[in-house]
Amino acid sequence: MIRNVLGAVVALVGAAAAVQSPFRRWYDTRLGRDYRIQDLFDGVTGVSSSVMASILLPFLFAALLTLVGVVLRSRTAVALGGLVVLGFTVLWMVRLGQAESGLTLDGDGSGLGWGVAQALAGGLLILLGALLMAGRRRAARSAPEPYPVPPDDRPDTWPPTQEPGPAAYTSQAPEPEADPYTGPGRHRATSGDEDTAEYPVQGEVPPRQGDDRYRPPHP
Repeated sequence: MIRNVLGAVVALVGAAAAVQSPFRRWYDTRLGRDYRIQDLFDGVTGVSSSVMASILLPFLFAALLTLVGVVLRSRTAVALGGLVVLGFTVLWMVRLGQAESGLTLDGDGSGLGWGVAQALAGGLLILLGALLMAGRRRAARSAPEPYPVPPDDRPDTWPPTQEPGPAAYTSQAPEPEADPYTGPGRHRATSGDEDTAEYPVQGEVPPRQGDDRYRPPHP
């Protein structure tokens, strides 16, 4: 959130500087708004231009792109606005250099003016704002919804394949209680077809046939 706010402020400051730059001196005593857009493609001439047909128009478009990118938190739109400002400024410098056989920057104020520097700085600030912005985060994937409860007439149906599976409802019958008897003969084992066989407890003598296991044998 902080990155988006900081990047938006920097980008908007750069867009404002780029829009204001055509109203300042670009070369000698000529303002940036005096250069026609078609001069950037056909060659710079001495013909003056109206404000909306000057180099101000692409800068306004770049500022609009920057504003839309800030609102939508789109780093691509903001960066594109900065590239438009830098691209048209560099294109103007190339065309003017061809017309003037080179660009000069003199200490007496002639040559390149502060308007060009302001336009370049504005484009760089817009790009810096795009880099600072975090952009729009992707929405986290929502957790899958739990399986619905099986219908009452088919409680043993296991979703989502609707194949028979473990019962969905707990049986209401009471659970069987454990046998509390722990005396002799409790441990039994099954072997083959025999029913059950008793394991003698260690130290206990197994009773003989006909003897009562709970009473001593009669004389």
